[in-house]
Amino acid sequence: MRHEGGPVMRHEGERLVQRRAGVTGDGRGSAGVSAVIPPVAAEFLSRQRMLVIAAADDDGTVWAGLLTGPEGFTTAPATRTVVAHALPRDGDPLAGRFDSERDIGMLAIEPASRRRMRVNGRARKDGDRLLVHTEQVYANCPKYIQTRTVAEDDLPATTSAALTTRTLNADQVRWISTADTFFVATHAAGLGADASHRGGNPGFVTVTGDRRLTWPDYIGNSMYMTLGNLELEPRCGQLFVDWERGHTLHLTGRARVDWSPERAAAVPGAQRLVDFDVERVVQVTGATGQRWAFGKYSRFNPAHKES
Repeated sequence: MRHEGGPVMRHEGERLVQRRAGVTGDGRGSAGVSAVIPPVAAEFLSRQRMLVIAAADDDGTVWAGLLTGPEGFTTAPATRTVVAHALPRDGDPLAGRFDSERDIGMLAIEPASRRRMRVNGRARKDGDRLLVHTEQVYANCPKYIQTRTVAEDDLPATTSAALTTRTLNADQVRWISTADTFFVATHAAGLGADASHRGGNPGFVTVTGDRRLTWPDYIGNSMYMTLGNLELEPRCGQLFVDWERGHTLHLTGRARVDWSPERAAAVPGAQRLVDFDVERVVQVTGATGQRWAFGKYSRFNPAHKES
């Protein structure tokens, strides 16, 4: 929600989801979130090697993208300004989108420590930098984050091979079905964009056919900012990262939350399920020169039922 500093009220989508989930009180979601970057958050940002960003095209299509760089490539020079010394690379569906100012959701995530924070606001390109004027700055809990460390970070990023399709191929289905992490981009007109993390044991995302993804919504901190945006605008994006090879898989389409308790009961740990129908797929080979080594799965990841 637009504001000029200080906390804001939850938007209607969040209120609807929280009421349906049985969450009461005004201290959840957007409520209480400040636009100001505290010193501890500025210090955290300065250490990060990777940012996930979310934005909508001019036609409302929502995508999640990736920015990477050396430690220090992101700074907070003022209390409501973030500067990323990087732009979406060629092939990334958000490349060129910030030539004009638009809403942005930004997730800074440190897999090694399982720490993450979200920065939402307005962004525009400034030379080879991305300038963000903050409207929401807040930390998230460490649940469902798998630990990873940067193994290599100076390999060349070659984004000449970007494959765009309307459906998933067999290799992409396998990629998604074995993933332990992905990122969600949402946007609601007049309320801004948001980038969020989803994690679980491999197989927590299922694929039906070549266009339908389903994932469980596990218990979290009851903010429901992603689901709140989806309540108002079903268009959203997903990003899957090939951590070992530096490739990215970007999906855009429409999501619907299924509140059926019977269906959720069949999936361990699920509070509800989210179904996502793919409308476009962009696979980028060599999107980043970083390579990440796997550490451990989160102890919070629910185990799968034996088939």
